[in-house]
Amino acid sequence: MLSQEDNDILCQVGPGTPMGEFMRHYWIPFAASTELPLDKTAPIRVRLLGENLVAYRLNGGEVGLIQDACPHRGASFFLGRNEGDGMRCIYHGWKFDREGTCVDMPSEPPESNFKNKVHARAYPCQERGGLIWTFMGETDILPPLPDIEANAAPDAEVTQQMMRKCNYMQALEGDIDTLHFAFLHTGHLEPGDAALDGNMLDIQIHNRRAELDVRETEFGTLYGASRPAGYDMDYWRIAGFMFPFYTLIPPGKLAANRWTRAWVPIDDENTMFFHMMAPPLGDADVHPESANVDMRFDKGQELLPDEPWNFHGRARSANGPEIGWGIDRSLIDQRISYTGLPGVHLEDQAVTESMGPIMDRTQERLGTSDKMIIQTRRRLIKSAKALRDKGISPPGCNRPEIYRQRSGGILLPEGVDWFEASAPFRKAFVDHSTETIKTTLGSTVS
Repeated sequence: MLSQEDNDILCQVGPGTPMGEFMRHYWIPFAASTELPLDKTAPIRVRLLGENLVAYRLNGGEVGLIQDACPHRGASFFLGRNEGDGMRCIYHGWKFDREGTCVDMPSEPPESNFKNKVHARAYPCQERGGLIWTFMGETDILPPLPDIEANAAPDAEVTQQMMRKCNYMQALEGDIDTLHFAFLHTGHLEPGDAALDGNMLDIQIHNRRAELDVRETEFGTLYGASRPAGYDMDYWRIAGFMFPFYTLIPPGKLAANRWTRAWVPIDDENTMFFHMMAPPLGDADVHPESANVDMRFDKGQELLPDEPWNFHGRARSANGPEIGWGIDRSLIDQRISYTGLPGVHLEDQAVTESMGPIMDRTQERLGTSDKMIIQTRRRLIKSAKALRDKGISPPGCNRPEIYRQRSGGILLPEGVDWFEASAPFRKAFVDHSTETIKTTLGSTVS
């Protein structure tokens, strides 16, 4: 459990809060490129780290991000005119460029220099891999974007975006809680249901409990969860957390997997989730899927129509708490689902949102399977306090290379140090051959 003070530090992300100031030292993805089409001038409202903002596309393709309220009388810039080189407030015609500089004030006398004294809060933006990023901190020299392969690879894309109605940390914790997969998502399966050469899912079904080892790293935290795989081999499910809100998730093969998730705080009680990925390496035969198992990854991801005028109106689930997350308990009786929820992603959404907007961690009781969650919280809280109390820069905010990481499954001989043995396959931007990937599957591959 956490103290109330530490839970507040962990969860509160607004301006002036320890975690909010901590996160403002990093580039933050806030929208998919498709949300601001190149041929459209309409802006969208964005809420990010508790701030109300408006994003818009300029004529040259660049993106502007400006405070929602005009500095004059507070009218919303969502109502403003995107003139291609800046945003003009419709109330009195004041215009601001991408940097927030007032460039026109037609309601004032021509000889007035008042416009030189007015500035709107605006943040620099970059675009990469189908995502629009912003930097909300104070610095004279912008740091580089993190080297996240799932976003920086030439074939990277955003394959899912959705809002969660809960704090970023409890949504993120679902990704670094490896043991829940064998219950929440596959508890309805029995040994043999997923039996297929090269499919590590069957190992998890035979051994729902795993031995968990957690390591602190320069990029955050990393876990290895081991299960006996037979033939003197262990199956290791390896994944991690990267500062300030990224998760490396373990489905797939460690040497081939290229995906990362970002759990971006909208405010204290809402989160925007981006799934970034590049296609897995290797031929199709190293990524087997059982015809007998429907993992339902594509079920329950329907979205409501966007409301660009609504700060919480983007990428909203159509299966939210208002309708009980679409639970259908007949799916349990049919052995289609352990939960009665129609899809894997919806199962994660339901359990994390069901905890309430902000989980009261003073009341929880954690076990040995929660080592990764405990250590990740400690690192975040400690790092936010170090910035607040000692001015120590957040880890990795100026070191993009430490984000070159992969996650996934690998078979290793019993007794080896998983951290060292898996290191060559955890390195991102390495193009492993199909044969090399097969070697990581051990005796399960003929």
